[in-house]
Amino acid sequence: MKDSTSMQAIVFDDFGGPEVLVARDVARPEVRPHDLLVRNAAIGVNRADVSHRKGAYGRAHFGESDLMGLEIAGTVVEVGAQVQGFAVGDRVMGIVGGGAYAELSRIDHRMAMHVPESLSLTDAGAVAEVFVTAHEALFHLASLQPGESVLIHAAGSGVGSAAVQLAHAAGARVFATASGDKRDAVTGLGADVFIDYRSEDFQAVVADRTDGKGVDVVVDFIGAPYLERNMRSLGMGGRMVCVGLLGGALAAAVPMDVLLYKHLRIFGTVMKSRPPEVKQAMVQRFAQRWLPALAAGTIRPVIDSTYPLAEAAQAHRRMESGQSVGKLLLIPEQAGQ
Repeated sequence: MKDSTSMQAIVFDDFGGPEVLVARDVARPEVRPHDLLVRNAAIGVNRADVSHRKGAYGRAHFGESDLMGLEIAGTVVEVGAQVQGFAVGDRVMGIVGGGAYAELSRIDHRMAMHVPESLSLTDAGAVAEVFVTAHEALFHLASLQPGESVLIHAAGSGVGSAAVQLAHAAGARVFATASGDKRDAVTGLGADVFIDYRSEDFQAVVADRTDGKGVDVVVDFIGAPYLERNMRSLGMGGRMVCVGLLGGALAAAVPMDVLLYKHLRIFGTVMKSRPPEVKQAMVQRFAQRWLPALAAGTIRPVIDSTYPLAEAAQAHRRMESGQSVGKLLLIPEQAGQ
């Protein structure tokens, strides 16, 4: 029987495939002055977790914990001495600096959000990382405005599906790329123009549907293979935000004339490696603008599937299959909803 100082968590001894992930009892995290200790009800699985498992960050320890995982939702069971605005028993969701893949996680209260009453804790586990990232790309960096147009790649992914919803809710015209089998799901989230990246050239579709003017914003997760076509798909004064590098990092051709004469702006953004105060500001920007819409159901978490915490390897396999639409979640055994 497990004692009160330990908890179940997912660990790995060597970098590698999903099979390296195993469940093991580890020590509970110690609560620092600004921390909440949360009994997790749902844990978000992110692409960064897969990269972490494969060794992309060079070490198992990354951030504030030896355990992987970036986002949680659950119930507060302990508060640090300097915590403000939260109490034991509160339902919270938010972003952690590692340590999510466990029954209990500590989270800096400045990166936590209260879960709206209308939202279950399972649904709340699918909010923080994807919606905060999407808001940062679309609005803080790209300054997307009502009436503008945006091209969102990988629109069936966690961040992509969040970005489609936020852009639609903000009054933008949404172009979205994904595989054809995800058409209904993506259009259901608010995409105005769906582009099957396997059978259609998104640059040609954008040119045709905008009468050659291009879109105002591109949100890209693919990287090098899309760079030139992304730039040519932007209109005058267009903005592109690179959120991922699923297709690779080194581009063969960069049309500098397009960059110059269209007055383009290109941004890059990541969350995992940012300083805590930067991530805190990102969370607060999202919360201030979008928590009321989340409570009202104007935007909603999109969950592909859930797995017991001990089956984290299966969740990673699902993510790497490319078949998921929305978030994958891990559910600790004792989690009550």
